Amino acid sequence: MKFSKYLRDKLYAIVLSLIALGILLLIFFAFKVDSGVIIASLFVLLTLFISLFLIDYLRKKKFYTDLLSNIEVLDKSYLVLETLVKPEFYDGELLYQALYEINKSMSENVNKITEQWHDFKNYIEMWIHEVKIPLATLILIINNHKDKFDKKVQTQLKRLEDYVDQVLYYVRSENAEKDYLIKETDLSKVIKNVGLKNMDDLLENKIDYNARNVNIKVLTDSKWLEFILGQIINNCIKYKRDIAGSYIKISVRDEKNKTTLIVEDNGIGIKESDLKQVFNKTFTGENGRGKGKSTGMGLFIAKNMCDKLGHKIEIESALNKYTRVYISFAKDKYYEVLK
Repeated sequence: MKFSKYLRDKLYAIVLSLIALGILLLIFFAFKVDSGVIIASLFVLLTLFISLFLIDYLRKKKFYTDLLSNIEVLDKSYLVLETLVKPEFYDGELLYQALYEINKSMSENVNKITEQWHDFKNYIEMWIHEVKIPLATLILIINNHKDKFDKKVQTQLKRLEDYVDQVLYYVRSENAEKDYLIKETDLSKVIKNVGLKNMDDLLENKIDYNARNVNIKVLTDSKWLEFILGQIINNCIKYKRDIAGSYIKISVRDEKNKTTLIVEDNGIGIKESDLKQVFNKTFTGENGRGKGKSTGMGLFIAKNMCDKLGHKIEIESALNKYTRVYISFAKDKYYEVLK
């Protein structure tokens, strides 16, 4: 709270005070009051006026300074009232009460919206689990009667299954702490499961799925990691080049403080200008627009899940040469001691 702006706000009071002093001086002169009395009176009145302004300014300055500074440092600025002492000046009390009512109204609306979101989330999860049953049945029927169904039907069902999984994990990632369990996980098992799930697409696209020296354990949630790796493998398949010898190579780099899972393909690659945005929500980039199959959600959800799990995911690529995805798992020394 600046003193200059405070004085500007009180300009009308200052002008009226000076006018009153002028009138008082005229009265003193009219009645030929002794100059010593006039000086003493003016001194007392000026001291009184200045004291009143200073006291009022200092009281308000403390409240408004605390208000503004606390808003800046709080993550949830709407909780600022809980950090303030109720002011003793009237306009401050009015502001305090107004903020209280606003905060109360906002909290009620937030609670209502949160409750609606939880209801919607629960409904979506229930709907996904219900729809996965007939979907799995259809896939099983097609696999058992491949001669009666066009290959395109199986492909479209697989895409539908992937999109349903995306929605499920996206909803769950909003409350991740309730859904994942960090424990020692065998990377080779996760990689094998993802390969088996995508086997038909890999064979159809003639992509060599190669994993070497991956028999190592990391701290993660196996179910979530399978989904993350699945999104990466889907992208590798989706953005393959029309060349012979397409491959997906998976390897592990074990270091002192971390273990890094590396997924490399020799697909169409990613344009350098798109690399910084590949994890952005709904970002498809030049490749996604060209292929016409991308929602831009897969890598966004994968990044979000890695952040929740405490993993680091990075991408490097050269156009029409390769793309490498790195997922780093920190080594927990505390866990090693307990083990």
